[in-house]
Amino acid sequence: MRVAIGVMALVLVADQASKWAVVEGMGLKQRLFIPVFDPYLNFAMAWNTGINFGLLSSGSWAARAVLIAVALAICGWVWIWVRRDGARKWMQLSAGLLIGGALGNVIDRLRWGAVADFINMSCCGVQNPYAFNIADIAVFAGAFGLILFSGRTDTGSGTGKDAP
Repeated sequence: MRVAIGVMALVLVADQASKWAVVEGMGLKQRLFIPVFDPYLNFAMAWNTGINFGLLSSGSWAARAVLIAVALAICGWVWIWVRRDGARKWMQLSAGLLIGGALGNVIDRLRWGAVADFINMSCCGVQNPYAFNIADIAVFAGAFGLILFSGRTDTGSGTGKDAP
């Protein structure tokens, strides 16, 4: 599980460092918008009190506590699943991405009461109204990787079933 731990730590540090640098260091909390490579890449401050795209947004303490509890439960479940499943390298990498990203967003909810989203990308004349962060990218990539790499291979026993 060393791969999972290393990736998780790397994602968590990158996520929190980027949030500190942009939100606090560059003053995005006050400025709300910083053009980077306009119109393709900008920093746009968005406080997400819900889940993806602001779904289930409430802002209440109870809703925040539920989202934190769900994120921690998913992290625990993924950790146990990957560890019990044999911890192949790509599964460990995917688990580390998902868990590191989820924990980064949990830290935001504990620190600020909402997740700090700030990366905004648009292209080809279409203005994207949504922002995201490194943790969001890691959660998505990790979930995709877990789906992609979770299949077991047939051992060739002729039964069509996985070996014990």
